[in-house]
Amino acid sequence: MVFHDLREYAEELEKLGELRVLPGVHWDLEIGRITTILCQKEDQPVVLFDQIADYPKGYRVLVNPIGSKRTLALCLGIPYMESYIDILNAWRKKLKTLKPIPPKVVTDGPVLENVQEGKDVNLWKFPVPKWNTLDGGRFIGTGSVTILRDPDEGWVNLGTYRVMVHDESKAGFFIAPGRHGSIIREKYFAQGQKCKVSISCGQDPQIFMVSSMEIPYRMPEYDFTGGLKGEPIEVIESDYSGLPIPARAEIVIEGEASMEETLEEGPFGEWPGYYGSGARQDLVIRVKRILHRNDPILLGVPPGKPPWSTNRVTNFNRSAMLWDEMEGAGVPDIKGVWCHPSAAGRMFIVVAIKQRYPGHARQAGLLASSCQAGGNVGRYTLVVDEDIDPTNTDDILWALSSRSDPADDIEIIRRCWSTPLDPLVRKGAPSLNTRAIIDATRPYEWMDEFPPVVGFPPEELAETLNKWGKHLAGHGQKKG
Repeated sequence: MVFHDLREYAEELEKLGELRVLPGVHWDLEIGRITTILCQKEDQPVVLFDQIADYPKGYRVLVNPIGSKRTLALCLGIPYMESYIDILNAWRKKLKTLKPIPPKVVTDGPVLENVQEGKDVNLWKFPVPKWNTLDGGRFIGTGSVTILRDPDEGWVNLGTYRVMVHDESKAGFFIAPGRHGSIIREKYFAQGQKCKVSISCGQDPQIFMVSSMEIPYRMPEYDFTGGLKGEPIEVIESDYSGLPIPARAEIVIEGEASMEETLEEGPFGEWPGYYGSGARQDLVIRVKRILHRNDPILLGVPPGKPPWSTNRVTNFNRSAMLWDEMEGAGVPDIKGVWCHPSAAGRMFIVVAIKQRYPGHARQAGLLASSCQAGGNVGRYTLVVDEDIDPTNTDDILWALSSRSDPADDIEIIRRCWSTPLDPLVRKGAPSLNTRAIIDATRPYEWMDEFPPVVGFPPEELAETLNKWGKHLAGHGQKKG
């Protein structure tokens, strides 16, 4: 199905039994605790909070928007499947035929139902949660989309970056170095200009999903999302910023930032599972205008200690894009790629290949750790044979321990691209890290002599299970 905003998505989830509504929860840590309970497990429901303490009915927060295989398939626009590798291959197939569709400019939309400017601007009117105990404040931007226009080339970038509320009219503007939004922002400052920005804080989850993906530089995320949806995204060209904002967004914040104004931002519990960047002076957005729908829904997608449902979504997309980038660079016979969710989808990458020539495994590992989708923070890259399921942690630990020799099969690369959020980057130090490429494949030179694996072919086991499985039900399980 095609849904056009967060409300239509929630309505569809309710029909599927994937939505829960919780009234009377407190914004101060209680929403965060419930979100943690949901996001630490797979296949949990989406939750909509209403009648939040200290706020009127109708000012709502939605969390865990893509927390199950069913909601993931819905947002990817592919059929539901049980296996992550099957979902991954279906998504890669769709990516190969996806044709970008530019957004459609309209003059009106639900986001304009309420407009506050000047002294009427008040970020505290929304039930912004304090997500975790050690957070330095309340973050309105976790499932948000930051909209910027490149001042030199004119293309529009969407990115997901955290946004902290400082007071009624000021918000944080943290973007990690090297991100597309950071590159664009620096261009404005280099030209002596202020950077105008629009931030959508509740929108079609497909727009959010694409904004958090590593799609190529200069590819407008609106166009990519339109191609995914099969129709253009409706946008309104803001008469304040000139930026295209989603016409059916729930909440949009508009303002500007300069190099001269900073405030203490953070700390914030980030995707590696740590408060890595601590509190620091960072740029500020002076909010000039707030737009919102009646009964607005704030989309909350805070990161947390892996594995975490939002990490599963980003790691899934990153796995597909990394696989395609490696194939595009000429690496043959890749059988699977997995950016492991327990390593926040970035810090442990597994690539399965069918070895075709000497050095094939090293080539795959070096490329996976350095191309765009795998280039940021990827601390460990493990290359395994085609008989290993890269999504199965038991399989990859078995390959690591039985097919790699620490003296010969580990390569170290130094001074690579990291982030201030990396817990091993000390505060104030350059965002650099070290990478390990681990070859856990059978040695190519004597692959035919390598001891055979114990067991039976999967098809034989499946046939036997089909014949005898009903007699093998464990104690307490229903038989027959």
